[in-house]
Amino acid sequence: MNYVAAENLTKSYGVKTLFKNINFNVNEGDKIAIVAKNGSGKSTLLKILMGKEIADSGNVIINKDISVVLFDQEIDFESDLTIEEFMMTLDSAPIRALKNYHKSLLSDDADFMEMALAEMEIHKAWDLENEMTQILSQLKITDLTAKMGNLSGGQIKRVALAKLLTETRAEHRHTLLIMDEPTNHLDVDMVEWLENYLNKAKITLLLVTHDRYFLDAVCGIIWEMEDQNLYTHQGAYATYLENKMIREDNMNSTIDKAQNLYRKELEWMRRQPKARTTKSKSRQDDFYETEKVAKTDTRKDSLELDFEMKRLGNKILELKNISKSYGNKVLLKDFSYQFQRGEKVGIVGKNGAGKSTLLNIIQDFEPRDSGEIETGETIKFGYFAQKGLQYKEDERVIDFIKEISENFPLANGRTISASQFLRLFLFDDQTQYSPIAKLSGGEKRRLHLMHVLYQNPNFLIFDEPTNDLDLPTLTVLENFLLNFQGSLIIVSHDRYFMDRVVDHVLAFEGEGKIRNFTGNFSEYREHKKSEDGNLKQEDKKAKNTVEKAVEKPVEKPVAKPETPKKKLSFKEQRELETIEKEIPKLEETRTKILEQLNNESDYDKISKLSAELESLSEKLENHEMRWLELQD
Repeated sequence: MNYVAAENLTKSYGVKTLFKNINFNVNEGDKIAIVAKNGSGKSTLLKILMGKEIADSGNVIINKDISVVLFDQEIDFESDLTIEEFMMTLDSAPIRALKNYHKSLLSDDADFMEMALAEMEIHKAWDLENEMTQILSQLKITDLTAKMGNLSGGQIKRVALAKLLTETRAEHRHTLLIMDEPTNHLDVDMVEWLENYLNKAKITLLLVTHDRYFLDAVCGIIWEMEDQNLYTHQGAYATYLENKMIREDNMNSTIDKAQNLYRKELEWMRRQPKARTTKSKSRQDDFYETEKVAKTDTRKDSLELDFEMKRLGNKILELKNISKSYGNKVLLKDFSYQFQRGEKVGIVGKNGAGKSTLLNIIQDFEPRDSGEIETGETIKFGYFAQKGLQYKEDERVIDFIKEISENFPLANGRTISASQFLRLFLFDDQTQYSPIAKLSGGEKRRLHLMHVLYQNPNFLIFDEPTNDLDLPTLTVLENFLLNFQGSLIIVSHDRYFMDRVVDHVLAFEGEGKIRNFTGNFSEYREHKKSEDGNLKQEDKKAKNTVEKAVEKPVEKPVAKPETPKKKLSFKEQRELETIEKEIPKLEETRTKILEQLNNESDYDKISKLSAELESLSEKLENHEMRWLELQD
């Protein structure tokens, strides 16, 4: 079944043409990744497919029997909604059935209950509720009563992803799922779960991602957008790279031939009289076509730079017995490590484990509870932070860079200007004199990276550098870091990036424990999985040994006649299930209020919290009593 067909699609902004006369099809079951530099038109193409923008010319035909669903970087939500309420804002028949069912549990209307149960069966809403619960659990979303406005950016992204996956499963129509950088803000376990989910799900997918392992695991087709064209590649990322190289080699060969012919034809053009024959007119037309090919510029802007890096001394960086906690949560416990010259260290672990905290402590941005840090006198840190670029709203790109220096030193004694350096990072002259506030998210990340490197550091610290960077820029950044002579610390969830760059891993494994592992990220993951598997086997053997040791013959008790239990009605069974879900939530809220009371000194706040605690305790007691009644 054909979902989408595009014919001769063209889109420009002012004098800049993003794509011209491109054609493509999306068929049922296709899983397609889009690869392109920032500014090539990826986001614009997605907006056209969503109906949010209109092409200048050409046609996009979307099958009337499909729905198009977008997972975007920008998430719209109402701050006062709980996570559960946000999930229920989905507009589909199964979700409506689910909402009616929950209302019926609070009602004494038997007819309403019967109608709600019938709707649940018709729309298979029981299955959807189970799947929604599993998705939320896998994305580490447990407190469904939390307000959306109180969540972190990463938590909002995960909740929105859970809602999108639920929506896709809830739709009985055919669905085209469009995802823009879905792995940002997900830890490795979540990324691997999402890979497996999308790989097995019977969905049609259009994906923009910088995660090459994720791309290879999920997609079988790659669309490459470059030089106003769209090229289709069947296969993995490596196949796309190979095809791209062959195409560029063929193009260069064609240009060489055209240039030789152009020189000969140029002499002929100059010798010809003004009066042209029909035959020579045809040759003239061919000449102009040849000239167009001969003057094609295939040179690509490059980020490769030969830095004149500040010399590293004998002492680099040493951490001695560093500890850091927040309340009862231990992030670092007596951690020691001595960084070596030229060492490339990757830091991995779950979100909230303390990775960014360690980076802040190293640079003295955040105090440590105990321990010592010795930093070499020649060390100059270059920090690429998650929080992004700090700039004045009206500041121009060129002025922002010139604040550091007018020129940048190269290893051979030469220098390049700030403007030349910006061009190497794909900022043309017009963009250089534009306000930073007008740059896209990807362009701001690229400028941030450039700003760090322009300061010519000898110790780089990168916190999630791959988010929002396009694949061409990432590839060049990887090549630069491989040749970087200084020391490097990287925090990243991008497995491909880590495998290419790092030679050592510091893994946050919880409760302040940091494992020191020699090797790249994938080698660490395999080692950890093997180790966990061995531990499970040992636990199983130990359990079996204990069970056998305590086994002894026992006399069978005389069976007593049991009083038959009254079977619960369907409504009572559902009430029991609801109470069992609510009791843990009430207990968790009660614990939080008790903690607040222990740390509060303000009388008014204590009175308010005490009233809340009394009301909550009464509700919890009623739930527990009703639970016992239903159990009996």
